[in-house]
Amino acid sequence: MPGGSRDRPAAVAGIASLVGLVLAASQFGAIAGGTVPTLRLAWMPALGLEIILRMDGLAWVFTMLVFGIGMLVLLYARYYMSWRDPVHRFYAYVMAFMGAMLGVVLSGNLIQLVVFWELTSATSFLLIGFWQERNDARRGARMAFTVTTIGGLCLLAGVLLLGHIAGSYELEKVLAAGNIIRAHAWYLPALVLVVLGALTKSAQFPFHFWLPHAMAAPTPVSSYLHSATMVKAGVFLLIRLWPALAGTPEWSWIVGTAGVCTMLLGAWFAIFQWDMKGLLAYSTISHLGLITVLVSIGTQLSVVAAIFHVMNHAVFKASLFMAVGIVDHETGTRDMRRLRGLRRAMPHTAALAVVASAAMAGVPLMNGFLSKEMFFSATMIVGGSDNWWMSYAAVATGLFSVVYSLRFISVFFGPLARDLPEDPHEPARWMRAPIELLVLLCIAIGVMPERIVGHVLALAARSVLGPTVPDYDLAVWHGFNLPVMMSIVALIGGTGVYLLMRKRFGLAERDRVPVLHRVKGAQMYENVMTRLFEGANWLVRLAGTRRLQPHLLVMLAAFVAVPLLLAWPPGGWPLPVPHGVDPLLSLLWLIGAGCAVAAAWQAKYHRLAALALVGGTGLVTCVTFLWLSAPDLALTQLMVETVTTVLILLGLRWLPARRQPAHLTGALPVSTQWRRARDAAIAVAGGLVLAALSYAVLARPGLATMRDFFVLRALPEGGGANVVNVLLVDFRGFDTLGEITVLSAVALTVYALLRRFRPAPESIAIPMQQASDVDPAIAQRPGRQARDGYLMVQGVYLRFLLPVMGVVAVYFFMRGHNLPGGGFVAGLIFATTLIVQYMVAGTEWVEARIRLRPHRWIAWGLACSCGTGVGAWLAGYPFLTSHTAHVALPVLGELHIPSAFVFDLGVFLVVVGTTMLVLVALAHQSLRSRRAPPEASRAAGPVDIPPAKEIQ
Repeated sequence: MPGGSRDRPAAVAGIASLVGLVLAASQFGAIAGGTVPTLRLAWMPALGLEIILRMDGLAWVFTMLVFGIGMLVLLYARYYMSWRDPVHRFYAYVMAFMGAMLGVVLSGNLIQLVVFWELTSATSFLLIGFWQERNDARRGARMAFTVTTIGGLCLLAGVLLLGHIAGSYELEKVLAAGNIIRAHAWYLPALVLVVLGALTKSAQFPFHFWLPHAMAAPTPVSSYLHSATMVKAGVFLLIRLWPALAGTPEWSWIVGTAGVCTMLLGAWFAIFQWDMKGLLAYSTISHLGLITVLVSIGTQLSVVAAIFHVMNHAVFKASLFMAVGIVDHETGTRDMRRLRGLRRAMPHTAALAVVASAAMAGVPLMNGFLSKEMFFSATMIVGGSDNWWMSYAAVATGLFSVVYSLRFISVFFGPLARDLPEDPHEPARWMRAPIELLVLLCIAIGVMPERIVGHVLALAARSVLGPTVPDYDLAVWHGFNLPVMMSIVALIGGTGVYLLMRKRFGLAERDRVPVLHRVKGAQMYENVMTRLFEGANWLVRLAGTRRLQPHLLVMLAAFVAVPLLLAWPPGGWPLPVPHGVDPLLSLLWLIGAGCAVAAAWQAKYHRLAALALVGGTGLVTCVTFLWLSAPDLALTQLMVETVTTVLILLGLRWLPARRQPAHLTGALPVSTQWRRARDAAIAVAGGLVLAALSYAVLARPGLATMRDFFVLRALPEGGGANVVNVLLVDFRGFDTLGEITVLSAVALTVYALLRRFRPAPESIAIPMQQASDVDPAIAQRPGRQARDGYLMVQGVYLRFLLPVMGVVAVYFFMRGHNLPGGGFVAGLIFATTLIVQYMVAGTEWVEARIRLRPHRWIAWGLACSCGTGVGAWLAGYPFLTSHTAHVALPVLGELHIPSAFVFDLGVFLVVVGTTMLVLVALAHQSLRSRRAPPEASRAAGPVDIPPAKEIQ
């Protein structure tokens, strides 16, 4: 991939972020005027579920961070990512994560918030493990995903409790019910579960260990996720739910204890890191703990300080991560033991890094100084005038932050290192531009805080605290008071401790963290995961088997026992006895039952005969549907039988060989006979139970009411006279959408599993009908030549079947909304037509002439079906609501075109795409098993394909 190809994805992603930033900024005036822009999309109105997007002051601040920092990171990544990296995938992952993070901050429904919360975990997993060839990237991605996903499940449980207590899952109603929530008996469980979700996402103690391992991600990812977005989601949740959950001793102790431990441990561990990104990772943990402490204090001023530090930290930490990326990009290493004197080779980058580090350390005239001074002021009220433990912890954290900030900038001073992997130099001009902008913002906020962020901070604070926002002053100088003294002690003390540790205690040579070097959360996590895997393996050895038959036996036995033990009423089911059973239908069922029993018997020895008998059972089912006036079901069943028969025929070659029948090898052992009798009894019992359950459901008195409901509303509300089709694409359209999504996933999974066994192009280049593929001695036989000629002539005629059957498929598709047919049946008909072409001409000829791309069919089908639902949303109706348009054409007259037509078109495309994808995957395997040489077969994998003569 040439280097210039990075421009297009970077430009598209950057423009999208810029547009989002402009649109969000345009809402500032409305929000400042007291309006909360809200978008409501009906999802399931009967259940009270809606998609709610709302932007108050707090959401506006986080939206600006998501878009603003994201846009700068995308520009930076254009120059950081190598031309060897799959940058298209990188930018797609970043934009997906950006959308998920926006969903979190803009959600007006708690259930919706949890959904986006989990999406941030999934997309961050992809970003952290972007360099998937590296073991540390895979490990860090798994660790982050596991911890944050478990926290997300806890959050879901807590949200369910909050919604139950408040009587609604809408955010505004939950926040307004704070007094009810705090007085409820379930307050403590809900609080613990919600806090667990927030602590895991924001890497708070004892879940802080995953963040340093996530530094294996590309530096743009670290700059974005771990400074401004993902790790901020936890503290955002705590601030968002502060009105509903805060104000109790439980809140202060649970949240505050975790925050204090986190900010002290993170700062202490940051001092002794050698990796520059590792130092920033632990410093991020410490600053997140600081924000958590501010939220836990419980005063309104502490909440204002927490919001202020969220903004400041995002600005200076993003610039520091980018500076580390430049150092790594231009020198080839981030090891602080090797780096020194970089100021001589890259003076501009060094100046930027020093200024951003000063903001992180809380140096005056920097934005970090202001929020840290507010932090010192807030901690003074904890414990009153007799207990200063929180203030001591705050000063210690500030002191440690000065130490690790000095360690960070130490790489830029001293003599220039000469043993670096690459000669250091300044980066490209536009790679440094995002850092310059962020550093300029650090200085501007530090010098003119009220003018730069005063109104923004007030807006965010008012959305959390309500109209009674306390008075606070963002002035640079408040006089010589106790918080200023605490800042001076932290600055001077931190500088002294750094110099002392560097000179006397060998900071430059120390290889482990003093005192706490044995506290390794990551190792504890690995130990727990190892024990879980060992326990799972033990359970598999105890109760599992690689044979399919025992699994089916347990499933069928449970299927028989559970309804009999639980679902059967004490007096039995009052099933009406059917009257007037037609003898001809009974005879038809006996034939179907005989085919099923014979298929079960023949499956032991002759799979082809068993498959034919199963097809006979399917035909009997088709006739039964016709008998009971269900032509749609009969047509669908017939086409399903046709397609599945071909697919199973292609898969027979993968099954192991069976032994000869009993009459050729002697009588079966008694144990085998008993096992077969047991299996037959359970199978028959399972069929009878299923038949009874089906009959009980169909014989319910209320079924007629349900039938009349759909019959009476199909035409006026669904726009179609075919009740079955209207039911599938309108009344139960969401179920159908889920079914075709699952069908697509299954087809793609089958294709992915069989893909590594695909034969090489040279091994399948000969068409199926060419005689050169056959042994010359066999090809010269008269019977063989005549049969090949017959197949060739037959194939020529059958190729004309494609346009004819295509017209038939279109016919059934167009009439499906009013007569038997529809997208599913039409898709199967068209797939059957293509299957015939494959059978006659071979996969190579069809793929060369027709150029079928099953993946695109699946993608366009899902897009059409989902687009129907999105269109209903945009029109202000619930998802997948159907509408009928009346179009007058010159020749055809007035046509009624329902929106379900587009949905049905999506079903048609998905059915064709999935069927052909599985067909092509299996067909190629059959070609490989027949044509590939033994060496190629062995190289393909451990699958042992028996010779054709062993498979009867």
